[in-house]
Amino acid sequence: MTSPYGITIPLGGPLHAQKDRLLECRDLGYTDFWSSEADAADGFVPLAMAAAWVPDVRLGVAIIPAYTRGPALLAQSVATMAEAAPGRFAMGIGASSNVIVERWNGIPFEEPYKRTRDMVRFVKQALTGEKVEGPFDTIQSSGFKLGRVPKQVPPILVAALRPGMLRMAGRESDGTIINWLSAADVARIVPEVGAGKEIVARIYVCPSEDADMVRGLARRLIASYLNVPVYAAFHEWLGRGPQLQPMWDLWKAGDRKAATAAIPDAVVDDLIVYGSPGECREHIARYMENGVTTPTLAVLPYGMDAQQAVRDLAPQG
Repeated sequence: MTSPYGITIPLGGPLHAQKDRLLECRDLGYTDFWSSEADAADGFVPLAMAAAWVPDVRLGVAIIPAYTRGPALLAQSVATMAEAAPGRFAMGIGASSNVIVERWNGIPFEEPYKRTRDMVRFVKQALTGEKVEGPFDTIQSSGFKLGRVPKQVPPILVAALRPGMLRMAGRESDGTIINWLSAADVARIVPEVGAGKEIVARIYVCPSEDADMVRGLARRLIASYLNVPVYAAFHEWLGRGPQLQPMWDLWKAGDRKAATAAIPDAVVDDLIVYGSPGECREHIARYMENGVTTPTLAVLPYGMDAQQAVRDLAPQG
């Protein structure tokens, strides 16, 4: 059986013109297409298009925030994707961040642990086809019963960073979705989730041997994430506080340029996979050796053609 090897979609370019590129990804050996939802495409439409175009890959969303859709609507969306791609869809739910939830969507980012747990429980109950009864601490919904129940219930995964959410993922769901961590960090994550669970990791990859170029561009991406409170707390827990404190201090002082420059090379090298295509594959393999079951590449085509980067990083059989 082929080992899972995913790629983040949509790829660059218009959504309507991606069929041939997605088919090529399948032919190159990518087994999974995983979407996301932040400030670009939503999490479901690219998967729905891929479901129709490429009938033999697995599809997943990593992730839909637990706040930005009502519980009934989210259950409908999950059921619809499960019906569109029976047996090959996985659903990721997570707290997201205060930036996406509160700043962009105007929704209070309160009790993220409970909200994520409650949305997972709601969706799982709804997918049974029975009336959803609860109880829930953070959801007010009465009398909802799903009108189209998929024949094959999809796995539900919880995006998690620190121990509380990771343990909840292990108890309440089929696994976890992780990102912005090193291969070595995975070994600390897996025991918190527990045995027998799926571990999906979004891994940022650039098949370039120009270390200075990759580090310079990647610092901007790292700064945009690791100054978000949930990710800052995550890296404090992982032990990178001393390395990242100068960056955090400068960012809070309003000097974003200096803050970005203050990210040490060692942190970039931990969090970004780069080098020759062979070196990248070897690095990705270390994530899997430490417990990742489904590596999902987020390709950073720094200084190169994006589709060629996808080709260069394809698994070798």
